[in-house]
Amino acid sequence: MNTDKLKPLSAVFALGGVWDTIAGILYIFAIGSGRNIDNPPMDPFYAIFLGSFFLCFAYLQFMSALNIRRYALNVGCLITGRAFYILLLYSYMVFVPGFPDTFWFTGIIDGLLTISYIIFALRGGLGVRNLFLPEVK
Repeated sequence: MNTDKLKPLSAVFALGGVWDTIAGILYIFAIGSGRNIDNPPMDPFYAIFLGSFFLCFAYLQFMSALNIRRYALNVGCLITGRAFYILLLYSYMVFVPGFPDTFWFTGIIDGLLTISYIIFALRGGLGVRNLFLPEVK
C-alpha cells in the first residue's frame, strides 16, 4: 500500500495528539473546583486523573502517527472514543438541567478531528476492518 496516501491521516492524528496535550495540561493545572476553570465543579484529583489520560492519549497519537498503517487500530479507537465523548457531552448539555455548557467548543473540535480521521483513513485506502479489528499475521 502506498503510504503517501496516509500522510494526511498521520498529520491529523498527530494534531489530535496536540489537542489532547493541551487538554491534559489544562486538566492538570487549570480545571477543577477552586481553580481557573471550575464549571462544572470537579475535585482537582479527578481533573489531574483525567489530564494524565489525555497525555497518554496524546503520546499514543504521536507515536501512532509515525507508522499510521501499522497502528490504524488506534485511529479506530480514537474515532470511537471521541464520538462517545461528543454524544455524552451534548446529551448532558441538552438533557441534564443545570449542566454547564463550558466545554461546548471541545465537542466541535473533537467532531472535526473524528470526521477528519474517517475521511483521511478512507481516502488513504484503509477500510473499516483496518480501523476496528487488529491485523493478524
